[in-house]
Amino acid sequence: MTIPTYVPVPDIAVELGVVVTKVHQLIRDRALLAVRRDGVLRIPAEFVADGVVVKGLTGTITQLTDVGYSDQEIIDWLFADDDSLPGSPITALRENRGREVHRRAQVAGY
Repeated sequence: MTIPTYVPVPDIAVELGVVVTKVHQLIRDRALLAVRRDGVLRIPAEFVADGVVVKGLTGTITQLTDVGYSDQEIIDWLFADDDSLPGSPITALRENRGREVHRRAQVAGY
């Protein structure tokens, strides 16, 4: 399993080139996921690449939420090694292989 690199929300805001409140809106809109670590709201740094949210991440979050996964379970799923990809789903998304990830997410809850 790949270990997420959790960073505080303000760091994600800088990476995206937006204000912190916009990142909070992205979290509310389920475009990004955040968890509390040591009392601080943090987001896996791997969710952002080249100044934007990784393509396909939001759709994957929606699919896994729809089948009942919690935010932490979604993060765990995204970072778990999957020999059929190969690698982890977040790595595949970052490599623009979202279609493969979405197929796996569709069957994740069944």
